[in-house]
Amino acid sequence: MSFERELHWARVAAHRAAANALRIQRAGVTAETKPDRSPVTIADKEGEMIIAGLLNDHFPDDGILGEEGSATASKSGRQWIIDPIDGTRDFVRGNLLWCVLIGLEVEGEVKVGVAHFPMLQQTWTAARGLGAYCNDTRIQPSNKQAISDSVLMLNVGNKIAKRADSADWLAFLARFWAFRCLGGAQDAMMVSCGQADVWIEPKAEAWDFAAIQVIAEEAGACFMNLKGTRSIWEHSGVVCAPGVEAEVREFLSGVQSE
Repeated sequence: MSFERELHWARVAAHRAAANALRIQRAGVTAETKPDRSPVTIADKEGEMIIAGLLNDHFPDDGILGEEGSATASKSGRQWIIDPIDGTRDFVRGNLLWCVLIGLEVEGEVKVGVAHFPMLQQTWTAARGLGAYCNDTRIQPSNKQAISDSVLMLNVGNKIAKRADSADWLAFLARFWAFRCLGGAQDAMMVSCGQADVWIEPKAEAWDFAAIQVIAEEAGACFMNLKGTRSIWEHSGVVCAPGVEAEVREFLSGVQSE
């Protein structure tokens, strides 16, 4: 089955939600704090409504799952998974790295993904069998064959430092040629297009990973979680260049998945 139509409307929905968020941002925006201590703004809430509404108009039998509470049961075996603003802290502070994430899961497999970064004028897209693109340029991961030659993207400060096995993670970090961290989906996109080589997100949710998984895999990169499976529902995610997959998996096999 081809997913061109789904990809088209996901892309339209992401652009509309982003345009609304930019309008709100220009007028001035403040954030509330959710029970999990993450921020949320009116742009997150309105963006999710815009995306869910448009997708429901065109795919009325599909389910909806959104970070900000949208939850519609599926009648088709398909579910749209939405993060209306990934990087709300960046959005509130006027940084460039926030994006809109939309994925379509079909019977447990993510088939379509869009990651739209309006401030960077980048839209990353993929559908199974169609490849992965940044705007109109097809992407692929690096050809690095060893992590000693690779760039790692990892949020060390507020996630790894709190782990019981933090010393193992820091030792792993030290094996890389270089370390970077911009945060969130941008790191994963950089690995997918060969600008970095390994991205690890040790704690996040399915809406953070759905679009990333299909974009990374269609680019030719590897996606897994800390347990070593491809599931987006294990609260963690890893993207890596195929040449370093074995080293990454060897490390992950010895750490706690939490």
